[in-house]
Amino acid sequence: MDAVKKTGTRMDTKKLATLSMLVALAFVVMALSKLLPSVNGFLDFDFKDVVLCIGGFVYGPVSALLMIVVVCILEMLSPWSDTGYVGCIMNIVATASFVCTACAIYKRHHTMKGAVIGLAAGVVMLIAVMLAWNYIITPGYQQIPREAVVDMLPTIFLPFNAVKGGLNMTATLLLYKPIVSALRKAKLMPESTSHAAPVGAKKHLGITIAALFVFVSCVLFAMSLQGII
Repeated sequence: MDAVKKTGTRMDTKKLATLSMLVALAFVVMALSKLLPSVNGFLDFDFKDVVLCIGGFVYGPVSALLMIVVVCILEMLSPWSDTGYVGCIMNIVATASFVCTACAIYKRHHTMKGAVIGLAAGVVMLIAVMLAWNYIITPGYQQIPREAVVDMLPTIFLPFNAVKGGLNMTATLLLYKPIVSALRKAKLMPESTSHAAPVGAKKHLGITIAALFVFVSCVLFAMSLQGII
C-alpha cells in the first residue's frame, strides 16, 4: 500500500511539474506572439493555444482548462497587457472554446482521426463562441457602437478567428508528435495508453502535407488581414 501511495505521489508530482512547465512555455509563446502585428488594432494572433492543446491531449480537458486560466491571468498581469479583467475573460473563453473542445473529443477518440476531428470542431466552436461574445462584449469593451460591431462580425471577427483557429489547429497537428515524444523520452510525460493501430507512414505524411498547406494558407490570409500583403 505504501509503495502504491509513493508511486501515485511521484506521478502527481511529475504531472504538476509538467503542467507547470507547459504553462511557462505557453506564457513565453504568448509573449512572443505579441510581436506579431494586430488586426484592426486590438485582435492578436496567439499561438499559446498550441502548447495548451498538446498538454490537454495528454492530460485531458480539465487539466487544459486549469492551464488556460493560469496562463490568461498571468497574461493579464504582465507588463505588456492592457486588456484588464474583461480581456482576460475573453481570452479564457476564446482559448477554452478551441482547446477544451479539441481535447474532449480527442479523449473519447484517441486516434489521429479523433485529433483532426477534435481540432476542426475546436475551430468551429471558437468561431461561433467569439462571434457571440464579440457581439455582446465588444461595444462596451472597445467603446464601439453595436451597429459597427455587427458590421465587423462577418468582415473582421469571423475571418480573424477562422485564421487564428486554422493556424493553431495545423500547428498542433505538426508539433504534437515531436514535442510529446521528446517529453516522454525525458520521462516528463506518461507513455500513451491508446490501443489504436499506429498511423501508417504514408497516411501520416499525407496529414502532415495537408496541415502544412493549410498552415501556409492561413499565414498568407493572416498577413492580408494585417495589411502586410
